[in-house]
Amino acid sequence: MVKTTQGPIVSTEWVVQHKNDNDIQVVEVDVDTSAYDSGHIEGAIAWNWTTQLNDQIRRDILDRGQMEQLLGQSGISPDTTVVLYGDNNNWFAAYAYWQLKLYGHEKIELMDGGRVKWEKESRKYTNDIPKVTPTKYKAKSADPSMRALQPDVMEAVKNAQPLVDVRSPEEYSGEVIAPAGMNETAQRGGHIPHAVNIPWKEVTNEDGTFKSLEELEGLYAKNGITSDKPIITYCRIGERSAHTWFVLHELLNFSKVRNYDGSWTEWGSMVGVPIDKSN
Repeated sequence: MVKTTQGPIVSTEWVVQHKNDNDIQVVEVDVDTSAYDSGHIEGAIAWNWTTQLNDQIRRDILDRGQMEQLLGQSGISPDTTVVLYGDNNNWFAAYAYWQLKLYGHEKIELMDGGRVKWEKESRKYTNDIPKVTPTKYKAKSADPSMRALQPDVMEAVKNAQPLVDVRSPEEYSGEVIAPAGMNETAQRGGHIPHAVNIPWKEVTNEDGTFKSLEELEGLYAKNGITSDKPIITYCRIGERSAHTWFVLHELLNFSKVRNYDGSWTEWGSMVGVPIDKSN
């Protein structure tokens, strides 16, 4: 997919041209939290998904006050356009996007392709850490229509509502519980009943960019996922499903999409909830 103007995705070339604008803040969010230190886009700051995008006491996303603190210390105001990018085709960049959107920040974009695209184009990185001037940020209340909690998922299962499992086929079938090298796990393998398996990887090109809108719409339609139905996305800990939430909600404009960030780590460990192991 090629876009050179703002929202909800911007091209690498757009970032080159605008990364130093006064009202732009580029933010890198990686699976590998050391990637930023190895080199990053000029002017970009980093958010660590393990310590800055998750509550450190509860297993939960940031609450409103924590989001205000993160954005304020990052020098971001409601008028700042936040451009997010990262490794692994923007997994955690999409997770950050989803949380920002949840708390009402309007000016957000993903850099299409993330680090993969940037590096394939042999664009320059820097090791300079930018200085930011802290702000006082006031966030909106969290939008409940964007997030699914376990009771919502249970209700969806009872009603045979569409769920999209974006994990690998091996995770979906229960052959493995987590991808190699990933520590967060669950007690059981399998998937949520009635969920269809549409791996997140199927929505991207080799260079990390999103496929065309026509390709994306066709991919979901052939699996029975259409805009007229309420949809819940999930993965293992919520970041890959945020990536698919972004595709459905932001690119395809499906209005009734929620991300279940508890995902399989929660569902696969809970007492009394049903699972399915069929392919």
